[in-house]
Amino acid sequence: MSKTLAHAPETRATKLLKQHRIAYSTHLYDYVPHGGTHHSAQALNLAEHAIIKTLIMEDETGTPLIVLMHGDMKVSTKELARQIGCKRVETCAPPLANRHSGYLVGGTSPFATQRRMRVFMEKTILDLPLVYINGGKRGFLVGLHPHDIAQLLQPTLIQAGL
Repeated sequence: MSKTLAHAPETRATKLLKQHRIAYSTHLYDYVPHGGTHHSAQALNLAEHAIIKTLIMEDETGTPLIVLMHGDMKVSTKELARQIGCKRVETCAPPLANRHSGYLVGGTSPFATQRRMRVFMEKTILDLPLVYINGGKRGFLVGLHPHDIAQLLQPTLIQAGL
């Protein structure tokens, strides 16, 4: 069930969006640990494909990176590594992901992360008219145009979804 929009939090992510004058809508829902995009899609009555998950990963040298992927798809780490010229890419353990991003896993936004990281985005995200991405707090998504994400984050476009 979604919550009232009157109580949308102000986060580092929303402050950055406002600073860059990017229009967005706020969407609150009751967070469920390990519920993922399936839960948020059901709670907000949205297509899971339009919910974009923010994954904190690292390459073989331990360098962190952000991957933006459709909620109903998985990242092929082997294909991602091949496309970005690395030997190996793997998901960061939650405590390490929290340190890199400055957000708690389940509330990770790609905007205004603690540490500057390269961003990779599934190129088909740009085909959608509107997407929903974490706003920097568990149970909080922001809706915006995917081209605004691309403009702000300057991601490398990839095709590593399964």
